[in-house]
Amino acid sequence: MIELTAEERTALVALLAGSRWVALATARENEPLASWVACVAEDELCSFLLHLSHLALHTRYLEINPRVSLSWSEPDRPDQVDPQQLARVSLQGRVRRLERGTEMQAAARGRYLRRLPQAAQQFELGDFELYRFEAETGRYVAGFGRAHRLGPSELRALARSS
Repeated sequence: MIELTAEERTALVALLAGSRWVALATARENEPLASWVACVAEDELCSFLLHLSHLALHTRYLEINPRVSLSWSEPDRPDQVDPQQLARVSLQGRVRRLERGTEMQAAARGRYLRRLPQAAQQFELGDFELYRFEAETGRYVAGFGRAHRLGPSELRALARSS
């Protein structure tokens, strides 16, 4: 694997920490499903908060199979002729529901609402739960021919250096 350049590190942090919208891939038996969901990065960039409704199919899938993938992409630009040059990252890991009424859930809720304050009304609805995604492995493609493997230690180091 090739070393990340300073520009690639900056772009990766911007994708992970700056994006509020992420593709969530779930699977139940032989039924894969990709959905777009709101997402909030935690400090070390190896865990992310998702506030999901039990009414959504992706939530029912992840409750059966907690192994999921999250994917981010640099926005498409008219000046970018080749979309293969867009930076993108995909992380694989597990989600777990944060129990309501716990200190952990309260702290995560506060973090989520600081980033996405308009979600406050959803926290009052009974069908929404807060989940934490914890990355186990991943792949960052900074552009054509610029691929990098990622794990929790690389993500933590990236967060510390930003």
